[in-house]
Amino acid sequence: MSEVEAPIDNYQTWRELREQRPVSRMGGEGVFEGPWQVARHADAHRVLRDFDTFSSDVAVNRQEDRPPSMLFSDPPIHNRLRKLVSRAFKPSHIESQREMILARCHELLDEMDDMAEVELVDAFAAPLPVAVIAKMLGVEDGDMRQFKVWSDTIFSNIGEILLASPSPEAEKASGEMDEYFLERIEQLRREPMPHLLGRLVETETDEGMLTDAELLMFCRLLLIAGNETTTGLITASVRVFNEFPETFDQLRNRPELAPTFVEEALRFYSPFSATIRRTTRDVEIAGTTIPKGDLVIPLLASANRDETVFDHPEEFQIDRSPNPHLAFGFGIHFCLGAHLARLEGQIAAVAMAERYRAMEILPQPGEESGSLGGPKALNIRLERR
Repeated sequence: MSEVEAPIDNYQTWRELREQRPVSRMGGEGVFEGPWQVARHADAHRVLRDFDTFSSDVAVNRQEDRPPSMLFSDPPIHNRLRKLVSRAFKPSHIESQREMILARCHELLDEMDDMAEVELVDAFAAPLPVAVIAKMLGVEDGDMRQFKVWSDTIFSNIGEILLASPSPEAEKASGEMDEYFLERIEQLRREPMPHLLGRLVETETDEGMLTDAELLMFCRLLLIAGNETTTGLITASVRVFNEFPETFDQLRNRPELAPTFVEEALRFYSPFSATIRRTTRDVEIAGTTIPKGDLVIPLLASANRDETVFDHPEEFQIDRSPNPHLAFGFGIHFCLGAHLARLEGQIAAVAMAERYRAMEILPQPGEESGSLGGPKALNIRLERR
């Protein structure tokens, strides 16, 4: 799914928007006429569902030497690209990764055993999903930290990359990552391997073999989309443990609650607060006309607290059902890695509940919540059982 910068901890403001200005300009009227923000669940759902009217092709500065990204393209281009990569995310294939994810989860938590205080993102929330995606792409263990640095640098600049000019840091990270994967692509052509990237190198389409540019696009997609969601989900779970400590005992005593715990964590502290679309025609939403060509920002985190959809939305209900949250988006751009993120999130949540009595969030050196995939750092105090 595609993301743009929007505050995560702005729930009171979003509640006021839902009640008073469900469709409004970002930046404030008369100050800066930015994109339109859509605050209610029904309207956000409509935007995500209607890809004919609300296009994902939002980039202003598309690089001519690169094929369109699956995240920011419409059918038929999107359908072709998604079909190619979706085979790697089939539920059966993802489920086959369970033992590897479980083992890596406990390895990382074991490394935290002697720490009373820890920065969770660096120690656990990021390394777990990065390790999984790295294996899918055939990345060597020693390269995984650099793998995450590239992801964070590019992901945190995604708005500028799409709508303005990428920062020198983002351009540098993108160039380094491309060079890294091009070397591996050439090696895979000489020595095929059975992992995802190896299979993509050997894939033949109606147009022939995938080009280097197309393969690099898939690497970037998996690098960013494949780990940022889970990192945000794990930090969201710890925020829930901190705010609702009873969930520790509930999950430890009844680990079968893990699926609904994860869905509620996704709703309550959505890993991504917003996404972005561009109108292909004049369209009316909640009585407001949005002109053709304007950007529209569905506020996913606001939609997931909509009082007309969720009973007592400010409460964390570990067994909430139904739970029609939009944390993974909706429609043709529904998050490709959703099943993987759910599996990793469930394993991580149960493992933490079994191991710790409490996880207390400490005062943060900066803002607790990042603007895109959750906090970029989260200092916590651990209390072992």
